[in-house]
Amino acid sequence: MAQLRQDYEKFVERQTEIIVVGPENAQAFAAYWQKHNLPFIGVPDPTSRVLKLYGQEVNLFKLGRMPAQVIVDRAGIARYVHYGHSMSDIPPNSELLEILDTLNQDA
Repeated sequence: MAQLRQDYEKFVERQTEIIVVGPENAQAFAAYWQKHNLPFIGVPDPTSRVLKLYGQEVNLFKLGRMPAQVIVDRAGIARYVHYGHSMSDIPPNSELLEILDTLNQDA
């Protein structure tokens, strides 16, 4: 999430809303958001309802949910999906911003 915060303004310039979904309950999520002063939306998903909708992997040997990044366009269609194989398997912001630029040109 620190990576997303670093380039948050670049996402905003592309009219992109960042939404982070995590396994914690609402109280834990709110506390984390306040402690780290995150500028984007956080959605608690303690029952894994969203996880199941997007097919996010859970690997108990690797500390739970594997990272997943999904870019959903304005029509609600997932245009990009990256399922990480470890907690460090996250695409760089530059890759996500490039995809957003392409989607915005096509729109």
